[in-house]
Amino acid sequence: MPDDRRALPEQATCCIVGGGPAGIMLGFLLARAGVDVAVLEKHKDFLRDFRGDTIHASTLELMRELGLLQDFLRLPHEKVESFTARFGREDVRIGDFTHLPTHCKFVAFMPQWHFLDFLAGHGRRHAGFNLQMETEATGLIVDGSGRIAGVRVQTPAGAREIRADLVVACDGRHSLMRQQSGLPLTDYGAPIDVLWFRIPRRDGDPQELLGRVDYGHALVLIDRGAYWQCAYIIAKGSLDALKRRGLAALQAQIAQLAPFAADRLDMLDDWEKLKLLSVQVNRLQRWHRPGLLCIGDAAHAMSPVGGVGINLAIQDAVAAANLLHAALRARKPVDPLLQRVQQRRFLPTWLVQRFQVMAHGFLARHVLTAQPDRTRNGALAPPWPLRLITRLPVLRQLLPRFVAVGYRPEHIATPQL
Repeated sequence: MPDDRRALPEQATCCIVGGGPAGIMLGFLLARAGVDVAVLEKHKDFLRDFRGDTIHASTLELMRELGLLQDFLRLPHEKVESFTARFGREDVRIGDFTHLPTHCKFVAFMPQWHFLDFLAGHGRRHAGFNLQMETEATGLIVDGSGRIAGVRVQTPAGAREIRADLVVACDGRHSLMRQQSGLPLTDYGAPIDVLWFRIPRRDGDPQELLGRVDYGHALVLIDRGAYWQCAYIIAKGSLDALKRRGLAALQAQIAQLAPFAADRLDMLDDWEKLKLLSVQVNRLQRWHRPGLLCIGDAAHAMSPVGGVGINLAIQDAVAAANLLHAALRARKPVDPLLQRVQQRRFLPTWLVQRFQVMAHGFLARHVLTAQPDRTRNGALAPPWPLRLITRLPVLRQLLPRFVAVGYRPEHIATPQL
């Protein structure tokens, strides 16, 4: 990624904390609309493994509206047009993306650093876009009236302050800005965690996104071209017990679910090759206070179920840009508009989180604690809702539409100035 050599500003109309999907997209859209924006990213680059790589059709549609889709799809990615889950010995085609009401009728898997580099590169074409890498926000600045007036930051050159008309927290599920804001958080809990890892992909392997469920375990395999990106679902807090049983036991469990990969699992010879994602589902009761707005995971941490987190964060960014750009550009008060961002995005967020909580409950009750079905030679039977999907093709279109497009998808309404 090219260095951004612009000086760290002392003042910005909008200061965005966090250079993830929500932060970079919001910064790009606001700068494109003529707003002076500072985006702060604490790392020196975007290169981190096992970040959300799922680019849903709703995000691809936004790229098309921005006139960037053809360039975007030249980046390395894999297309997925359907999703099949195997329960025991029975395959169930859960989703068919080819009927989506969008230009791109597929889901793309792309390393997140490519996506962020792409957006940042287009952001830099606008004078108001100032991306500052290795710049960590360490605290909120509060003025005498209690309004957020900027952020304190730590840079390689030392501590600084940035004053801003509006601070937007996009710093993820462990958001420091959210913690310091005092905004109340509701945690819905999660009975599962996820172990991420990679195994090589070979000719002759299955050709589509796969879910494997059986023997009290669940595994999702995402085709990334040269390798499978794997998500092994475990009970919340069970990693230590898994480690006590040893890597050989884990390899055997994975081999049961994915026999085609059994001959390459010996590469999982160190726990450092597996990354634990502690699954969270939570949401701020109020996403804002004077001078501060939280969006993306800072406002609502999502489960990896459905791979929707990155796309909901981008939808938040588009909604925020649509509602706030005119007031920010004119340097008019934005506090009265912040509630409208939450109102716009609340129901789509609630629906997805409700779906994820239900999916967690299903996994906890019917998969991780499942007992072998002796009438099926010990294999797990598909639950009746999934059996119904195989009989009614229209249902195979509804779930992909809910996940890949969502309720109330946003559209670009910011001008290019």
